[in-house]
Amino acid sequence: MHDEFLCHVTAYGTCDGKRVGVPLGTYRAPTLALALWWLRDRAVWMADRLDPQPENPRFPRGALVPVADTAPDIPKALRTWSRDVGQQEQVAYELAAGRLVQIAISDETTEYELLAESVDALRMQRTVPALVVPVA
Repeated sequence: MHDEFLCHVTAYGTCDGKRVGVPLGTYRAPTLALALWWLRDRAVWMADRLDPQPENPRFPRGALVPVADTAPDIPKALRTWSRDVGQQEQVAYELAAGRLVQIAISDETTEYELLAESVDALRMQRTVPALVVPVA
C-alpha cells in the first residue's frame, strides 16, 4: 500500500508558439483519502473560477459573456468528474497500486491537468505507464 501522494494541478497553453505550463497548486497528501479529496476540491475550484456567476458584484456589468453552445463545458466536466463515485474509485485503485494518474480536459486554448502519484512510486523505478483518465 502506498501511504503518501504528490498531487499537482496545472494549466497548459501556448505562448509565443511554445507550450507553457502554469502551476495552479501542489499538495503532498499524507493519505489516499486526502489525495482524492484534494483532487476533487481542486477540480471544483477550477470549475468555479472558469464559470463565475454573472451576478457576482466583483464583475462589472457586461464583463462576462456566454460562450458558444459548441464550446466544451470544462467547468461542467470538472464538476461531473468530482462527483463521479466510479471514477473516484478507479483513481483510488490506480494510486493505491502505485500508478501515476492524470485527469486532463481541454478546450480550444487551454489544457487543465490534475496529476497524482505515490511518493513511494517516485522513489522506485516505475515500469507501468501512466493511466490517462479522459473527462467527457
